[in-house]
Amino acid sequence: MEHPELLTHKNGRQRKVARANLSGNIRIMDGGEMSSSDPEVEEEAEGLVKVFYCEDTTHTASPGIRGELGNVLLLLFLYVLQGIPLGLAGSIPLILQSKSVSYKDQAFFSFVFWPFSLKLLWAPLVDALYYSRFGRRKSWLVPTQYLLGLFMLYLSGTVNSLMQSEGGPKVVTLTAVFFMLSFLAATQDIAVDGWALTMLSRANVGYASTCNSVGQTAGYFLGNVLFLALESADFCNKYLRVEPKDTGLVTLSEFLFFWGIVFLVSTTLVAIMKRENAEQCRGKQRVHEETQGVMETYKLLFSIIKMPTVFTFCSLLLTAKIGFSAADAVTGLKLVEAGVPKEQLALLAVPMVPLQILLPVIISKYTAGPRPLDVFYKAFPFRLLIGLGYALLVWWTPSVKHEGGFPLYYYAIVLLSYALHQVALYSMYVACMAFHAKVSDPLIGGTYMTLLNTVTNLGENWPSTLECQGAAGQSCGSPEEPGLCAKEGGVCLTTLDGYYVESVMCVVIGLAWWVWFGKKMRRLQEQAPAAWRCRASR
Repeated sequence: MEHPELLTHKNGRQRKVARANLSGNIRIMDGGEMSSSDPEVEEEAEGLVKVFYCEDTTHTASPGIRGELGNVLLLLFLYVLQGIPLGLAGSIPLILQSKSVSYKDQAFFSFVFWPFSLKLLWAPLVDALYYSRFGRRKSWLVPTQYLLGLFMLYLSGTVNSLMQSEGGPKVVTLTAVFFMLSFLAATQDIAVDGWALTMLSRANVGYASTCNSVGQTAGYFLGNVLFLALESADFCNKYLRVEPKDTGLVTLSEFLFFWGIVFLVSTTLVAIMKRENAEQCRGKQRVHEETQGVMETYKLLFSIIKMPTVFTFCSLLLTAKIGFSAADAVTGLKLVEAGVPKEQLALLAVPMVPLQILLPVIISKYTAGPRPLDVFYKAFPFRLLIGLGYALLVWWTPSVKHEGGFPLYYYAIVLLSYALHQVALYSMYVACMAFHAKVSDPLIGGTYMTLLNTVTNLGENWPSTLECQGAAGQSCGSPEEPGLCAKEGGVCLTTLDGYYVESVMCVVIGLAWWVWFGKKMRRLQEQAPAAWRCRASR
């Protein structure tokens, strides 16, 4: 039982009961049932089991994560599918660049990534509207993934004409179609996040963050890095072929067709073979709050934001990453300014992909327990020190450069720095995601998880200290905009006088946050589950 000192009335409200009475009158039976010598307590306890454990009655006897391996693998697969359209959307600007598309059009295409930043706006709809006989989460997951598959099949037949039209690629149409793909993927993310809270037991729900991190990274890798490699004639001729050809092993059309079929087939199997846990509780009381209307769900969203624990946690998330802003936002650009070819830096990111897939699996052993934020707290100062290491790397770079470029050992040091940064970054990220899954109320799990993830992303994306000088109306906020700035005769420069001053100040601010607020964040783990639960109005 999650919260022994609270009992839940049939109407969903909670009242405190003396711990001695509860432990003296209620005992757990072999089948997960409760017995009590007090009729009132018996009635209340029965309601508690129905409310909290009707989601999956087998969880109480689950032998660790191995007992839920099937659910973990399903979640992992669903998150991989989610990463495929995102990876494809990320590869399109590179294909457009090879076709001499203007930077302005490439910047316009970046709108396709907006749905993941705005999904909180429709997350309550995903929680509130569903067909109960089919399943609360499947009601959105199945049609969303069918639409993703159908869109990919449609694109497989039209993408060549969109890319090779007489006046150049039809960027507006491509943006509209891939925006829809991103919107559907974001909606699928809401449904899967909510389903993960009930598909896994409360003891193992922290593994949902591992499935999310590994699945999305693997899916993005398949849809982006692997696709671009197999689509490149140069890469295939150099590494995969004996006789060179003018095209790669796969085309964009063929890749879209393949994954469109995978989406349709896998979604059909999930719809037929996977039953939601709530449907396994036939004959038992259903959780009353699952039938909330749309307006009630939006009200619950605002009530969540106003809860003291959630408001405190969100405030800490928004300010926690200030200390890393210089290292994360400026270091790469400073290395390019120092003469490091940006193509080489991009190439160094490829070996990081296997590391990004393995790290969540390793870290999950420490974050799946009751105190995942302890990992966040311990990794925090190491990530700050890595920021100082980045500053030293930038300072050292000009002295290493020679006429032929940079020596091999320099790139090895950069690669090692990147790897250490990924270890610290993923330790914090997976810990946060695991905590989100721990505290999110399954009542509106999709909305709850989306809220916390959105705040986390906002905290990661503090505005970088860059501006475009020499070109009016231009900025350097996105990956495409520096090229557009240069195209208009400008140049992206740091607005602060010294990168090193900024790095030191960020580390000082980060250490101050760690000392004063880090322990406060850890103490949030000690809050009772009821402190994070929604209070539905009656």
